Amino acid sequence: MDALAKLDAQISACRACPRLVAWREQVAREKRAAFKDEVYWGRPVPGFGASDARILILGLAPAAHGGNRTGRIFTGDRSGDVLFAAMHRAGLANQALSVSIDDGLKLVDVRIAASVRCAPPDNKPTPEERDTCASWLVQEVGFLKPTLRVVLTLGAFAWGAWWPTMSSVYSVSPPRPRPTFGHGALWRGDGVPTVIGSFHVSQQNIFTGKLTPAMLDDVFALVKAEAGL
Repeated sequence: MDALAKLDAQISACRACPRLVAWREQVAREKRAAFKDEVYWGRPVPGFGASDARILILGLAPAAHGGNRTGRIFTGDRSGDVLFAAMHRAGLANQALSVSIDDGLKLVDVRIAASVRCAPPDNKPTPEERDTCASWLVQEVGFLKPTLRVVLTLGAFAWGAWWPTMSSVYSVSPPRPRPTFGHGALWRGDGVPTVIGSFHVSQQNIFTGKLTPAMLDDVFALVKAEAGL
């Protein structure tokens, strides 16, 4: 088992945040009616993708009936459907759907991770939970550091989580003032990955038209250009 796989196994066994442990396990017991016959993962969800990725896609946290059910980030929910369809169009995934951990999905030069690894109630981790979980992302980015060129943050939470991670891994001070998040926001620094923002692929953003497939295509074109792909 390589170092990144060992980290994934450690993440999957974490019980550091009592509220998150209780919630993820309650969801796994009670289930959603549509998935009543399935065995839920019900644990922290590790990152997924290439160990030598040029691109890191950083989200907020696993969905209660998505990643918390399937054991793979952005897998088994509408957000994942939108994200992986866009990645497939961009040539960064071998298929457009992500339905289960054994569905054959492979990513190209990409790793995906969540800022917080457990599904939180109301999709809202507390600041303490965010900070407790931060060390996992620092370790993961440390393994990716030799090849990592671009970080795509899905939503303002992930955008905010990146700066202290960057500071820890690359031993640089975060920019002051902090760059403003927005769809297509771009920040470049010396000796660190380029950071690009995207509205989150949440159902609400998709249903309201705040985020469209065309907007995702544009941001992935920008990500690929910055990554040299």
